Order: sequence, then C-alpha cells, then structure tokens
Amino acid sequence: MHQTTTRRLLALLGAAVTAGLFGGCIKPDGAAPPLSGKELFASCSSCHGVGGEGNPTLAAPSIAGLPAWYVESQLVKFRTGIRGAHPDDLEGLRMRPMSRQMKDEAEVKRVSEYVASLPAPKAVKTLADGDATAGASAYATCLACHGPAGLGNEALKAPPIAGQSDWYLLAQLKKFKDGVRGTNPKDVTGAQMRPMAMTLADEKAMKNVVAHIATFSR
Repeated sequence: MHQTTTRRLLALLGAAVTAGLFGGCIKPDGAAPPLSGKELFASCSSCHGVGGEGNPTLAAPSIAGLPAWYVESQLVKFRTGIRGAHPDDLEGLRMRPMSRQMKDEAEVKRVSEYVASLPAPKAVKTLADGDATAGASAYATCLACHGPAGLGNEALKAPPIAGQSDWYLLAQLKKFKDGVRGTNPKDVTGAQMRPMAMTLADEKAMKNVVAHIATFSR
C-alpha cells in the first residue's frame, strides 16, 4: 500500500513539474496546440523576409500589410492550382508547394492575418524609364477596381496596389497580358485583369502605368 501511494505521489509531482515547465502548452487531451500565424510564417520568410518586406533577387514581392482577405485568397489559389500552375510561371510554381505547407483552412487564415498585421515597408523605386504622367491616362482602366489611389476594393476582390514594388507590378502585368496568369477558368478575378492588362500596348506602356501607381501613398 505504501509503495502504491508513493508512486501516485511521484506521478502527481511529475505532472505538476511538467505543467510548470511548459506553461500549460500541452492540452489536457495530449494534443499539441495549433501553430500561430507567426510560427506558420516561418516557412514564408526565406523568400518574403522575416518582416514580409519581399526580396526582388528571389522575385518574392512585399506582402507585409496586405489585407488578410487578399493573402488568404491567393494562398487558396496557389494551393488549388488556380494560380501558379502555368509552366511559364516560375515564381508561381515555387509558391504552390509553399502554400501547401498550411495543412488546412484554419492555418491559411492564421498566417494571412499575421501577414496583414506586419507593417508595410516603403517601396523602393527600381524602374527608371516609366512616365507617370503618360501612365495616368492609361490607369483609367484600373480605376473601377483598384480605385483612384490604388487602395483596392474588397467587394470586387481587387487588392491594394499602392506601395507595391514597381518590379512586381510590371511582372504581373506581363503575366496577365501573356496569359501566364488569369487563364484558369476558376480564376474569376484573374480573368477580369487579363483584358485590362491587354489594353497596354507594350512594356513601355506598362512601365508608365506602374510609374503612375508609384505616386500613390499606401
């Protein structure tokens, strides 16, 4: 009887010590707690940076401060092959397996909310030959969705583009125009962007629009 009592006391003591060491991180049922958005973002930081500031060398855009609804929608597109499945979309093909590291919808939401909470960095100009004045008239086709100041419209699923890196905006316009992005039948918003991009005659016209967008404040 004495031995049984001693073992029970030792077991209780061990449980108390474990709870103290781990601060209650282990649930009573033994299941591990869900990963936080910050922890989930660790797999994204190798390309997008620890602050989501982006890395042009890796063609990884700035994502810090983007609306959670937009980040979530793009992750879903990458996960399901609506975006990033075209053989010429090298960056998209790289994003697909990364997006699938989120095991379910709840994790996608948490990491999206974390990205939205990060302070947006100031965009650095990298394109030198765009004409913002000429781009202002061409931007008229973008107004209905992205707004006069490029702040986006959630109701239309149009993301904010003010403050985004100029090299990234140019790259995406090229992808839409060339059919690398926005041709999947399930990509409704991408399909809306394609004809907009196709109104821009050439790369010079694209750079002009991007230069105009660069005048917006985020």
